Amino acid sequence: MDPESAFNAIANSRRRRVLLSLSQSRGEISAGDLAVEIAAIENAIDPSKIGSNERTSVYISLTQSHLKTLDECGAVAFNNRSKSVSSTDATEPLAEHIRRLQTACYKPDSEGA
Repeated sequence: MDPESAFNAIANSRRRRVLLSLSQSRGEISAGDLAVEIAAIENAIDPSKIGSNERTSVYISLTQSHLKTLDECGAVAFNNRSKSVSSTDATEPLAEHIRRLQTACYKPDSEGA
């Protein structure tokens, strides 16, 4: 994967979350399951508490934009018919870069501030 494609793949927080989720899974994940997981993270609530509106909003952006972008550059394999996503050879290296960036850029809130 060329650097421009890699940077584009990780430029969006939802795409980064897809890559991280796939790197921790074994096999395919449905776009619906990803939508619930990402909506829970974005709303800082338990996945079981995600409502239809939150899930639908994320699901639409994943299936109409983000998963296609990741598929086109080879970061994931997205089956538009079954709405399922699976890893490629590029998924784990990209996820590792995301984890390294998160660690390097992490700054805890200062106490008492």
